Amino acid sequence: MIDNDLLARVLRTTLASGGDYADVFVESRFSTAIVLEDDKIERVLSGTDSGIGVRLIIGNTTAFAFSNDLSREALLAIAETLRTAAREMNGGSRDISLNLKKLAPAWSSPILRHPDTVGLAEKVALVQRGNTVARQYDPAVKQVTVVYRDAVQSVKVVTSDGVIAEDDRIYTTALVQVVAIDGAAIQTGYEPVGGLIGYEIFDDSRIEQAGLKSARRAVSMLKARRAPGGRMPVIISSEAGGTMIHEAIGHGLEADLAQQGLSVYSGKLGQQVASSIVSVVDDATLPTRRGSFVFDDEGTPAGRTVLVENGILRRYMYDRYTASVDGMVSTGNGRRESYEHKPIPRMTNTFIAPGNSDPQEIIRSVPKGLLVTKMGGGQVNTITGDFVFEVQEGFLLENGTVGELVRGATLVGNGPEVLQSIDMVGSDLGFSIGTCGKDAQGVPVSDAMPTLRIPEIVVGGEIAG
Repeated sequence: MIDNDLLARVLRTTLASGGDYADVFVESRFSTAIVLEDDKIERVLSGTDSGIGVRLIIGNTTAFAFSNDLSREALLAIAETLRTAAREMNGGSRDISLNLKKLAPAWSSPILRHPDTVGLAEKVALVQRGNTVARQYDPAVKQVTVVYRDAVQSVKVVTSDGVIAEDDRIYTTALVQVVAIDGAAIQTGYEPVGGLIGYEIFDDSRIEQAGLKSARRAVSMLKARRAPGGRMPVIISSEAGGTMIHEAIGHGLEADLAQQGLSVYSGKLGQQVASSIVSVVDDATLPTRRGSFVFDDEGTPAGRTVLVENGILRRYMYDRYTASVDGMVSTGNGRRESYEHKPIPRMTNTFIAPGNSDPQEIIRSVPKGLLVTKMGGGQVNTITGDFVFEVQEGFLLENGTVGELVRGATLVGNGPEVLQSIDMVGSDLGFSIGTCGKDAQGVPVSDAMPTLRIPEIVVGGEIAG
């Protein structure tokens, strides 16, 4: 990492022609990726990428520059470039005296087995085990892809407020994707594993479990009947993951979209936006979860933000800039993909808080409907809240019991309307992981929901008659 005195000089130079705030983001990332396809290792990639991003805020305008050249001359050249930009924006002049102070981390996520201590041969053997388990499940399994990735990201953020924040983030992930074929029928199964965790995540046969789940899902779907369509009660199991909460409300509560009027939740602070038994939380301090960190990418300590409390919208997710626009403080949601990107408000680990209902009681409460046990992808219009989600795995509910497996279902609805209608929330909580894309940036996240009941929603499927 670059010497703090040099970073302080970069900040002073950047602000010399005026400005309200400046920061530097220094990053070094070492990553490894292994891809297995068609029973053989197709790619093994590893490398290091390091660089710096410097940001200057003047009023409502942001100037940003980055470089992978970390020499003293390159850094001061970046600062001069931003200083010139400030002068052209009539920023005036400013002479700052920085008293830098390093922030102490408030929590940590223990790493029991650092990926750098694991040899390449062991990582290759891992993906081969996932492949073997998936292929041995059933002769209908025709294609298997297993991907392993780890990344060690070290970041330092230094701000004109005098803050120094350092964070070492270790991400370890794997996924198994299976294609099963029976005649003309083709189905896929997919199961990811990972988090802010070391190689110990695989100590309890997680890669074998992922291979088995993916194969089982793909093969079982070959014989599944088409899902019936129409309006009906739907139970979304905690096993399904939090895709719906991420898309149906999560993005709409990011402050930049809310401020621009691009969210159905714009201007609704203090209003009821969900059922009184629904609370929505974003929490970056959950150990081992993929969306967690100690400090965000602006040096703000990670925190827990209650977004919706008993149905009432309490807060948006803010980074530093959007917080200043609303006269608020950052919620620690300023995130960026890398040093090449400026920070924007992003989710971390976002979930509906568990309720009081027994999950099995929720299932027994529906005489006829659909149980969703695995969500697929989807699309959401954040302005209107309208969404369409694929159901990767679902079962018919008949007389309060789990019945026949079905395929091809979609959930069609409106985020606020669905959240308002939820009338049972389970005491369980199930997480899913992913990489969230926004403004051409991807960041690691996780999402979660308890088992919950939606009394009526449109299910896209086969229409009887």
